[in-house]
Amino acid sequence: MRRLGAAVFGNSKYLERRAYPPGMHGPKSRRKKSEFAEALAEKQKLRYAYGLYERQFRRYFELALKKRGVTGETLLQLLETRLDNVVYRLGMAQTRPAARQAVLHGHLRVNGRKISIPSYNCKAGDLIEIKGAAKSQQLVKKSLETTQVRVVPDWLSIDREHQRGQIARIPTKADIEPIAKEQMVVQFYSR
Repeated sequence: MRRLGAAVFGNSKYLERRAYPPGMHGPKSRRKKSEFAEALAEKQKLRYAYGLYERQFRRYFELALKKRGVTGETLLQLLETRLDNVVYRLGMAQTRPAARQAVLHGHLRVNGRKISIPSYNCKAGDLIEIKGAAKSQQLVKKSLETTQVRVVPDWLSIDREHQRGQIARIPTKADIEPIAKEQMVVQFYSR
């Protein structure tokens, strides 16, 4: 996080303590980064934030490139509508890795069907609910209580009482508020 200069994993306490890169020469470093280094850093911010490998991220970029519209915005929409990210945004898990694990372990259902693939691409109108097992209910109930302070985005709706959420619409760039400049990511892959 300190190397990239952004709160990639959510918690920014490390950045607050020392706002310079790690290492012996971190506070003194004044060397200007090249365009390539800046674009690479922006790509890495997105990759780390969503917990993806390079091959997965490149596949999402290629999908965004094939779709109509602005490539950077489409890339962000594809990343935001991943099932593990939607579960995290709804507050059913405290972190993205925890949301990924909940999906992998089969604690969630999408439109009544058990989905255990974190990269499942959700669509507008999809209903995400908890499996009927007591363990699943308890796990999500605990997460919903601890994440009550977190604001659920406008493109999602949640029913905390019944422990289910729905995707109202596909998010726009204004809804997403990315931590990285997606245009630099597009430039990075367009070389």
